[in-house]
Amino acid sequence: MKTSSTNICERMGRSQELSEFKRGTVIGCHLCKKSIHEISLLLNIPRSTVSGMITKWKQLGTTVTQPPSGRPHKMTERGQSMLKRTEVANCLQSQ
Repeated sequence: MKTSSTNICERMGRSQELSEFKRGTVIGCHLCKKSIHEISLLLNIPRSTVSGMITKWKQLGTTVTQPPSGRPHKMTERGQSMLKRTEVANCLQSQ
């Protein structure tokens, strides 16, 4: 088997998404009767990503990322770190 050093998993973290063009290419290959394995090798994308994208397209009819479910946090991570910083500063001043 051929191991490529430019695997998509090595180039990007888990949180980054594929471009809209790449997602469309995956669906186009699927419509041209290419197997998941062939698409994976052709586009250098993991098979699990390809199969998940095809499943999502079959269920929802789109490959666009859906908004997250649930209520958003009241404070952002930036706000939490700022609050901790001011709390520590106040604690040091009171001593």
